[in-house]
Amino acid sequence: MTERASTAAARTPRVGIIGAGPGGLCMAIRLLEAGLDDLVVFERGEGVGGTWYHNRYPGCECDVASHLYSFSFEPYPDWSKPFGTQPEIRAYMEHCAAKYGVTPYLRLGCGVRRADWDAVASCWRVETEAGERFELDFLVGAVGMFGEPVWPQIPGREDFAGTAFHSARWNEGHDLAGERVAVIGSAASAVQLVPVIAREVAHLDVYQRTANWVGPKQDEPYDATRLEGFRRDPGAIRAVRDEIYAGVNALVSYDPAALAVAERAARAAIEVVRDPATRRALTPTHPFGCKRPLISNDWYPTFNRSNVELVTEPIEAITPTGTRLASGEERTYDTLIFATGFETTRFLSAVDVRGPGGRSLSEAWREGAIAYKGVLTAGFPNLFMLYGPNTNNGSILYMIERQVDYALRQIRRVWETGRRTVEVRPEAMFAYNETLQARIAGVDVWQADCHGYYRAPSGRIVTQYPGDMDDYRRLMTESDDDALHLA
Repeated sequence: MTERASTAAARTPRVGIIGAGPGGLCMAIRLLEAGLDDLVVFERGEGVGGTWYHNRYPGCECDVASHLYSFSFEPYPDWSKPFGTQPEIRAYMEHCAAKYGVTPYLRLGCGVRRADWDAVASCWRVETEAGERFELDFLVGAVGMFGEPVWPQIPGREDFAGTAFHSARWNEGHDLAGERVAVIGSAASAVQLVPVIAREVAHLDVYQRTANWVGPKQDEPYDATRLEGFRRDPGAIRAVRDEIYAGVNALVSYDPAALAVAERAARAAIEVVRDPATRRALTPTHPFGCKRPLISNDWYPTFNRSNVELVTEPIEAITPTGTRLASGEERTYDTLIFATGFETTRFLSAVDVRGPGGRSLSEAWREGAIAYKGVLTAGFPNLFMLYGPNTNNGSILYMIERQVDYALRQIRRVWETGRRTVEVRPEAMFAYNETLQARIAGVDVWQADCHGYYRAPSGRIVTQYPGDMDDYRRLMTESDDDALHLA
């Protein structure tokens, strides 16, 4: 790489993006639109889409309606129904990558092993898992929250002699028809896949640690007339998007009245379960909103099937033939499916990222991930994050667009003023997070003990943003030059 000239006119900055999911694609698109085409996108998978590339379990789809779970600059008229399926969302991401010219900049099957800041050269030195090395002026972490699957720490898990896999790495070559199957976990992935596989397996046990609120889903497929209307009139898509936005914004504001309405709807949905004991076991004891609210029209009816059983007794161990429960009862299975979620609190620290002096992001975050506006973290110059700490609320694609705009603004500001680096001041980051955590403490439902994924081991909530999407937009557009140090 050539020596940095004294003015930005000499060359455009070289930017590296880790991840080709929605965040990485959006960042690449906006950089290219700005004429910043010295760009590389590292993606460990063999295709784009991030979580929508890796998660392929039956029934996988988004729980935010697709006309909002899509980029504002690329409305899509052909969603088959309000909540898009995984194949549709993945195809949409591929479409965006191709249409906006990102494809030539992708390095697929190319995970990042480590990234080190070189303080002398003011650049990031990135090494891939294949041993390739890159020098980058700016680094953007777009790994998101749902990249690394969590495997339960159950004794004997490796001893099972049948077929076993995680829902996030679905074994597409395995046929479940006629098998005895256990799904361990009962949250978002299980709520979607259990109703589908229940139709083909001989017997299905669903292991539940904590009941989840599962509300009804307005998801009737669009008819041909409606789809043609979307194709002819972009304004029709905007109107639907605005309607969805208003509904989502009302819920994520955590207004007690809105939460009460949603909880009543979920309680009504549970009533379809005929067995009283099963119905009680499926009814949460924590307040609605303490954990991620889920939606499905098929989850509760599935427990009326004669071949499906809800198991709430803890698993003591996994045996070569199945499970041994705390009571000593043993159950046999052909296949175990672990629907046990993701490492949601690690964010970019899942990659070995090291700032000045070799200090790792993991070390900086030993008490839990912390960032300024979810995008910058002190001690790591020229490093931006998308879907970073405390940015999860509403439609994440909407939130990501705000983060991308912010990151791009800072990159251009550095380069156009002839500077070399931008970094958030530590005092600004800590002040921001003090206010943020005070606001989080004011969301009553998040203070209940419900074993959700929001908290780091230290107990601090590191995933959620305590405001609605309007609030976050205002935050990301307000002037904050005093919080940043340019050198």
